[in-house]
Amino acid sequence: MNGQNSTGTPNYPPYKETIERPLWSVMIPAYNCASFLKETLYSVLAQDPGADQMQIEVVDDASTDADVEALVATIGKGRVSYFRQPQNVGSLRNFETCINRAKGHLVHLLHGDDRIRPGFYGKMGELFTAYPTIGAAACRYAYIDVWGNDRQCSDPERPDDGLLDNWLIRIAQQDRLQYVSMVVKRSVYEHLGAFYGVTYGEDWEMWVRIARYYSTAYTPEVLAEYRGRPESISDQKMATGHALRDLRSVIYVIQNYLPAEYKKSVLRHSKDVYVRFGMYGAFNAWKVSGNTNYILSTIREAFRLDSGLSFYRIFTKVFLKIIWYNCTPHKVENVNMATGPVFLSDTKRIE
Repeated sequence: MNGQNSTGTPNYPPYKETIERPLWSVMIPAYNCASFLKETLYSVLAQDPGADQMQIEVVDDASTDADVEALVATIGKGRVSYFRQPQNVGSLRNFETCINRAKGHLVHLLHGDDRIRPGFYGKMGELFTAYPTIGAAACRYAYIDVWGNDRQCSDPERPDDGLLDNWLIRIAQQDRLQYVSMVVKRSVYEHLGAFYGVTYGEDWEMWVRIARYYSTAYTPEVLAEYRGRPESISDQKMATGHALRDLRSVIYVIQNYLPAEYKKSVLRHSKDVYVRFGMYGAFNAWKVSGNTNYILSTIREAFRLDSGLSFYRIFTKVFLKIIWYNCTPHKVENVNMATGPVFLSDTKRIE
C-alpha cells in the first residue's frame, strides 16, 4: 500500500483490472490453523456460486504446522487459490495482503479457524441489494469451541433484517462483531484504509471507522461461527494482559470518530466494559491453567485502563471469586488449555 488517506491510515489502491470482477472475494488469512482450515474451506465451498461470482483464496502467513498449500489443493481441487507469504509478516500485514489481492466488490475476511453456516452469502448479498448505499453488512454469530461445538450466540443487534440504528455510538461503546460475521465493500476499504496500530481490537477500530462514514445492515440470523481457542492470537494476548493494553489504545483512537457530545459517555462505558472483560477473562484463564501471572498482568493493565471505582469494584469481585474457588472442590478441576471450555477473548462472557 502507498500513501495515506483522510483517516490517516495506509491506503488500499483501487482494483484496476479491466476484466469482469466477481461479486465476492472470500479471503482466508491463515497461520498455523491447519487442523481447522479444512472445516473453514468446506463451509465456503458448500455455498460456492461459481468462479465467475466468487473468488476464494487462502493467504498463508508462512505457517509451520502443515503443508497448507497441499491441504488447499486437496480440498479445493483447483477451485481455491493459494498465496503464501515469503516470511511471517504478522496478522495486520496478512490482512492487508488479503484485501490487496481481493478482486471482488464484497470482501469477506474469513479466518482459517472460523466457519460460516448455510445461507451466509445469500443473505449477505440480499442485504447489499436491499440497501445499496451501505458500506458493510453483518450477521449474528455463534461461539464454537475447538471441537466445533456451539457454546453460545451473540446478542441480536435488532430483531429483524435492516439498518443498524445509532450504530456509531453503539459499536464505539464496545465491540459487538467478529470478522467472520462482517462483509465489507472493497471500495470502503479503499476509502478508509487498513487495519492498523494493534493486533487486538484492530477489528473493533475498523468497524467504528466504517460506522463513522457508512451505514451497516444486519440480520439476526445466526450464519457465522467464531472459534475460541487458547493458541489463537486473541486468547494469548488476553491471557498475558496485552489485550487490555491494545484495547486502551483503541478506545482513545475511537474517540476521534465521535461527536463531541458523546465522547465522555462512550469513554466511560468502554472503560467499564473492558475492565470487567479483562479481569474476568484473566480469572477464567487462571482457573484452567493455575498460572497466577494471568491475574497479575491483567490487574496491572486494568488499573492503567481505569484506576477509578470501576476497577476497585471489579477487582474486589474477582479477588473474592479466587478465594472462593480456592476453598471449594472446584480447585481440583484440571482442564487442558489446548481444549479448555472457556473463551478468554469473548467480550460477552464477562461474569
